Amino acid sequence: MRLSELLKVVEVTNNREVEALEINKVSYHSQKVEKGDLFVCVKGFKTDGHKYLPDAVKRGAVAAVVEDFQEDISIPQYVVRDSRVALARLGATYYQNPSSKMTMIGITATNGKTTTSYMTNAILEAEGRTTGLIGTVIVKNGNKSFPAELTTPESLDLQQYLSEMVENDVTHVTMEVSSAALELNRVESVDFDIVSLNNMSKEHMEMHGTFEKYFEAKSSLIRNASENSYAVLNLDDQYSASLVDQTKASVISFGLNSKEGYLHCRDLDLSTGRGKFTVEILKPFDANGIKYEPSEFDVELAVPGLHSVYNAMVAITISLLSGVRISTIQQTLKEFSGVPRRFEFIYEDGIKVVDDHFANPGNINVTLQTLDFMDYDNLQLVYAIRGQRGATINRENAEVIVKWADKLKISEVIATRSVSHTTSKDEVTDDEVKAFLEVMNQANIKVHLFDELPDAIHDAFSKATDGDLVLLAGCQGMDYGAGIALEALNKENAEVK
Repeated sequence: MRLSELLKVVEVTNNREVEALEINKVSYHSQKVEKGDLFVCVKGFKTDGHKYLPDAVKRGAVAAVVEDFQEDISIPQYVVRDSRVALARLGATYYQNPSSKMTMIGITATNGKTTTSYMTNAILEAEGRTTGLIGTVIVKNGNKSFPAELTTPESLDLQQYLSEMVENDVTHVTMEVSSAALELNRVESVDFDIVSLNNMSKEHMEMHGTFEKYFEAKSSLIRNASENSYAVLNLDDQYSASLVDQTKASVISFGLNSKEGYLHCRDLDLSTGRGKFTVEILKPFDANGIKYEPSEFDVELAVPGLHSVYNAMVAITISLLSGVRISTIQQTLKEFSGVPRRFEFIYEDGIKVVDDHFANPGNINVTLQTLDFMDYDNLQLVYAIRGQRGATINRENAEVIVKWADKLKISEVIATRSVSHTTSKDEVTDDEVKAFLEVMNQANIKVHLFDELPDAIHDAFSKATDGDLVLLAGCQGMDYGAGIALEALNKENAEVK
């Protein structure tokens, strides 16, 4: 592609005449530069791409897009105000705007992005669509997939993946869109057809600084949606609901509590932990040549949790907008087994054991709210204190547990620092333990604190009897909890036999 064609999509501020060059490809990683490449100097949190411009030149770069002009560089430099925006636009142009050739679905939320994306993808696949999936766990292109490095890839990589999906005749792409991706312009120049924001709660303050800035980043997916797209919004969440009139997109809203939207979840039964409910279409709407009139249909979920009901409502709405048959939606959700560590039942024989990543106040609140719907005798809560996330998040997590303590009859908590099951990035500090304990002490909740994760889990099992529920709760420190728990239970069962 000619350099002059590429640079039409960015605003060059140093008025340099565009050289008559043929560009091999666009690159932002100096070690991947080949002869004839256009190198884009991107400023990151840990390093500045401008430092690597000399190396890119040595490897064969013939032109550069920069924010800061570099002296003693032999190739032409084109100055832009924001090289991240430039990288995204250059990538989309180089790969011939692949997102415009498929149905693009962008899903964001503080909690549930992964599960909702997987649900949506499963429904679309069951309907016979050739699908792509981009998210925290994998990048999937039709029948091929590989592990993901970022929740949302860097913009240039994202455009390459989308281009490969076009070549593979993918028709629908479901993508998790993180707040980091929105803040760093990774989805700039992605032509979304359907976007969704399901919920918002405090998370990633280390990147955004304040909740207001976090919400600003998250909500930009909705606010910047085009008039030719749909926005799926949850009226039960105040932040999602606040965006109903803040977008050019056609809003299709839903609620479990609210009946003001287009869809309503009625007669919810969570007594077993797995939701059964009726979806009411309250208002007519058109999508994909289909006119949906007021009507209703039943849904039964294989995955447990109140949060799964909300995730399913997003997936259902997206599927209807994509022209999927209601029977396909029903059958897929009845079989969809979920994503690991999202209120996952790992054992149901005498006692029930649930594994949940319990990451932040919003996630913890909906997890404990689910327990309030369920039938069980006593709750044994094993909580892995969050490490290297600061005292504030541990204090706030503890406060949510306290909020539900009376309803769920929580008078004791088994906590762990998970010393042997965390890395230096997740090691629990004394201040983090102190913050958690202070909140518990003030609420007169007794804490049994263990250094090691297996000791905490074994303590819970020593107290649990038939009819009880054991909740393995926590992020990095609890990642090995399910394996430890199942090994202990299998050993106990073998001894009984």
